[in-house]
Amino acid sequence: MSHSEKISPIVVTGATGAIGRLVVAGLLAAGRTVRGVSRRPRRALLPDGADVVFGDLDDPPTLTRAFDAAAQLVLFAVPETAEAVVSRARRGGIAHVVVISSAAVTAGYDTTYHTVVEEAVMDSGLDWSIVRPGEFATNSLLVWGPAIRAHRRVVEPFPDQIGHPVHEADVADVVLANLLDPGRRGRIDTMIGPDSLTKREQVAVIAEAIGERITLDEVSAEQARRFYRAQGGFAAENADFLFGFESYDGVEGTTDEPHDTSAPDNDAFLALDRITGTPARTFRQWARDHASDFS
Repeated sequence: MSHSEKISPIVVTGATGAIGRLVVAGLLAAGRTVRGVSRRPRRALLPDGADVVFGDLDDPPTLTRAFDAAAQLVLFAVPETAEAVVSRARRGGIAHVVVISSAAVTAGYDTTYHTVVEEAVMDSGLDWSIVRPGEFATNSLLVWGPAIRAHRRVVEPFPDQIGHPVHEADVADVVLANLLDPGRRGRIDTMIGPDSLTKREQVAVIAEAIGERITLDEVSAEQARRFYRAQGGFAAENADFLFGFESYDGVEGTTDEPHDTSAPDNDAFLALDRITGTPARTFRQWARDHASDFS
């Protein structure tokens, strides 16, 4: 690594999110200069050593300072502004972009959101790496967390649906590997967690982690939609998709996410150990790491 590469900042958008914070911390630990982007810099609370600057991906001109003289970019973009954001990154001197995308692109469900961002980066002339995580383990906290905290209860219409929840730290590890190893440029890695667990089994693992019984109420998809719309937040915003009332791309009356007990057999879906050679974190470990968030 040259001296200029070492001191040129790596820009992390989404720096205050679950993955972004881990990426920032990992880069600092590796001795890299980090510039975290936030719409609320004073509330960012990023690790000491990170430069926090204002920027809004919905308003590309606000990113000029963040991108200036930077070397690399971790991008959580939105399709509406992806081309403009990537153009500004190129003008700022950024040479390599790591895109946080979605396994839904690999599965063919996503044609209008992350796919658009990926195409904007791949068509930019910049070096790129793409990470496509599958189901985030943190989704169980966002969807089930409020009812578990309040009533030790989970409302679920598809308790026997199999998932492979991925720990956010595993995603961050792949992002870090892509940033720190030039040999990983041009890669597309689709990630899933190492465990094949039904929703029922995931609830049991969370109950074990917090040391308390959790009741699983099996309801209809419509009942679940009403319940989570009333709950608000992430669950309400995604209820139609989660419970089969619209596709990933927002088409009403169709569904593309399977709610049966099938498991993916596509070799494109990899756990961390098959991407970086390091052990993947289990859902049990994730539940222990987040036990206090549920209780």
